[in-house]
Amino acid sequence: MKKGKYSKYVQSKKRKKLSNNFGMKQRKKEILKKMNKNKIGQQKTPLKMKLKRNAASPWKLKSILFVASLITIILLIPTLIVVPSAMGNQLESESLETIQNEENALLEDAGEAGSALSVSVMRSESENVETVPLESYVKGVVASEMPVDEFEIEALKAQALAARTFIVDHLLNQSSSDEDDGDVSDTVRHQVYKNDKELRQQWGSDYEANIAKLEEAVKATEGEILTYEDTPILPAFFSTSNGHTENSEDYWENELPYLRSVESPWDEDSSKYLDQKTFTIQEVEQLLGVDLQETNAINIETTRTEGKRVDELQLNEYSFSGRDVREKLDLQSSDFTIKQKNSHLIFTTKGYGHGIGMSQYGANGMAKNGRNYQEIVEHYYQDVEISTVTDTAPTLVSK
Repeated sequence: MKKGKYSKYVQSKKRKKLSNNFGMKQRKKEILKKMNKNKIGQQKTPLKMKLKRNAASPWKLKSILFVASLITIILLIPTLIVVPSAMGNQLESESLETIQNEENALLEDAGEAGSALSVSVMRSESENVETVPLESYVKGVVASEMPVDEFEIEALKAQALAARTFIVDHLLNQSSSDEDDGDVSDTVRHQVYKNDKELRQQWGSDYEANIAKLEEAVKATEGEILTYEDTPILPAFFSTSNGHTENSEDYWENELPYLRSVESPWDEDSSKYLDQKTFTIQEVEQLLGVDLQETNAINIETTRTEGKRVDELQLNEYSFSGRDVREKLDLQSSDFTIKQKNSHLIFTTKGYGHGIGMSQYGANGMAKNGRNYQEIVEHYYQDVEISTVTDTAPTLVSK
């Protein structure tokens, strides 16, 4: 290669600003040296093209990176805008849900405590007073007074209504209460009551199913009570009738207009419908405090109430009310018949309980026949209305 051409070649490369690259200079020298040695000047054009490609590569790389960055930015910006918005909507939704749940919880608490009413129960076993919200007390009574697993839910609702009415009436009419004794006991003296811990022990593996059914029944009647002429009634109830309920004055002293004798044909399905007890004449003499002269046939005569129970019993010259005989001989019912067999008296009873108000097995029979709790209570309690604690007993609510 001629010197003039070489100088021209170098100057051309300088104009392209490649001479400042030391590595490139060394490479060019080696190539030129090889070209002079092998006399292949005709490769000058391919060499220039190759050098141009090498020189252009960094610019292409920068261009590619620039375009890629631009595309990334274009795609990323909408995402950056949308994602916070979506997150904001999600957070807003979760916040609203949390607030709503808290409000519902407060409303539920207000529903139970809305009457500001609690019941102090003297626990017979521990002899401690347990204070519980009204609705919790009702649950504990229904669970103790009815077989939750066996009975229809409408019967449980009727029992809840009776239990709530009883305690409201009691709180309204009780004399000054000694706080150390509580408002009521947990026995049949008032209403049998068990708390949640006791029910867990009693029901065992059936607890979850039973408590769900119980809570549904009590919730359905929450705050409701039975009234007669705007006053809470005395909602008497008992286990099993003899086919009829009793007028209040035929067993108790007072006549109450809503506690009238009604038919209750559903009770025959109860396991407590019939019972029999046998006593020696001597035992009867001792229990009733009489002398019947057991060697002779005893004269037995009875009169009966509208509810088909014994009103008065005549044993020889001695007279007793059906209630007295039932209680002194611990019979299931005051509907009884007596047969003498030698030196023994056999008492056969129908029904279980005093017979006044709502029959629990009768209520369950009505529920099985498709009657709801309103129809049940209106059958056993005459001319009553379903009212609320708040409307009927504002003095209790304000305490």
